[in-house]
Amino acid sequence: MNFQLSEEQKMAQAMVREFARKEIAPVIKEADRKQEPIPWVYRRMGELGILGISLPVRYGGQGLDYISLGLACEELEAVDTHLRVAMSVHTGLCALTLFQWGSEEQKQRFLKPIASGEKLGCGAFTEPGMGSDVAAMQTTARREGDVYLLNGEKMWISLASKADYALVTAKTGSGEKATGGLSTFVVDLHGKGITRGDLHGKLGVRAGATGWIKFDNAPVPLENRLGEEGEGFKITMSGFDHGRYTVASGATGIIRAALEASVDYARTRRAFGKPIAEYQLNQQKIARMAQDYEVARLLYLQVGWMKNIGQRPTLQTSYAKKFATEASFDAANQAIQIHGAYGYSDEYDVERMLRNARGAVIYEGSSEIQTLIQAGYALGERQDKPLRCELPAYEETAWQN
Repeated sequence: MNFQLSEEQKMAQAMVREFARKEIAPVIKEADRKQEPIPWVYRRMGELGILGISLPVRYGGQGLDYISLGLACEELEAVDTHLRVAMSVHTGLCALTLFQWGSEEQKQRFLKPIASGEKLGCGAFTEPGMGSDVAAMQTTARREGDVYLLNGEKMWISLASKADYALVTAKTGSGEKATGGLSTFVVDLHGKGITRGDLHGKLGVRAGATGWIKFDNAPVPLENRLGEEGEGFKITMSGFDHGRYTVASGATGIIRAALEASVDYARTRRAFGKPIAEYQLNQQKIARMAQDYEVARLLYLQVGWMKNIGQRPTLQTSYAKKFATEASFDAANQAIQIHGAYGYSDEYDVERMLRNARGAVIYEGSSEIQTLIQAGYALGERQDKPLRCELPAYEETAWQN
């Protein structure tokens, strides 16, 4: 593994950093206070090519590799989490899963407008009574000829009210809890029998749209089924691999932002006659943030490299997701401690970092679920089996054509 970023990767990183710092940073505090999305933010991310950064040009993307995707997520979340959340659901859960499992016809029809940002996508998997236990979902898809009728409700869905398409997994087989009885569909959220709305009162990610989607005999054409009937569990799990990678790389951005804010404040704030940066207890906090940032970054770069060469990184993604999200919450918490009373106010960004970081320890597979995954591999109880549709490795010429 080569840890040196390519010029292309550096350029992508610089572009995303400039966008986040110049266009989002000046307005994010007000959006967070109002608990409303920035009206133009997703369109702008599409215009810049950020939403399709790691998808082939032939499908409307920018043709960059998976490490570039991770770098973009780090830069976005260093300014605010809602930007990275859009990448997680639009690019990770939706676009990359479509790229992995979709037919050529589906890629041409759905992936092109999603990759270019012309259409927004999301993943609709979580339900009111089901979070981590994917196999227990109760939404159903009953086939009637060339149409499936969707019935059920999805909850805590990022971009629910903004997206045009959603990947929806539902029960198509028998049994209360059978992983083989699930199937995944590309659903046009503007179709019949679909209602949706926003959730309010969230602790964090207040500038991001989070909501619910209800299906009442919503018709979905047979040609919109992703993969074969009964492959929904595998498709959903592979989608989580993509989403968790973006969560891990984004959380790394919070660690860095908390570190930079703490260093800046500790150098200028004086107590008992000297800058608080000179006190050993504050130095310990800052050193821990710096260490955690380096570890988190190495973990997500490893995952990006594995994806680039076509290796399945489920375990490594779990390591990265659990470590980075827990470390980001700790870094933001310690940053508030360093800022003292000011850290408890939204005058400084660290309080928003803490609220935003808390959610990632839960969503896209909680820390408890990641622990079970890691223990399963360590005990030899879990092994990766080849999937029918492995994610293609990054090949520059093939990506561009």
